[in-house]
Amino acid sequence: MIAKLFTDHPRSLGETYGQHARTAFSFGWRMTLGGLACMVHAVVPGLFFKTASRTVVQLDAEMRGRKPAPGEEEFAYVI
Repeated sequence: MIAKLFTDHPRSLGETYGQHARTAFSFGWRMTLGGLACMVHAVVPGLFFKTASRTVVQLDAEMRGRKPAPGEEEFAYVI
């Protein structure tokens, strides 16, 4: 049970728990900043008009480069 919760998924990507945690935190942090920029843009359209879309495009490109090991279940995105 512990392995399923903490190590199976990172291992399927060829990562340690720590490597996966850093990557997931990095993605989450950038998604949060992009979301905040989008909310500011909603109020003041002249600010951050490319920030959210640029963040999404960058994260998508990085996410598509992360693939599960052969034989592992594949999803549209693997975080």
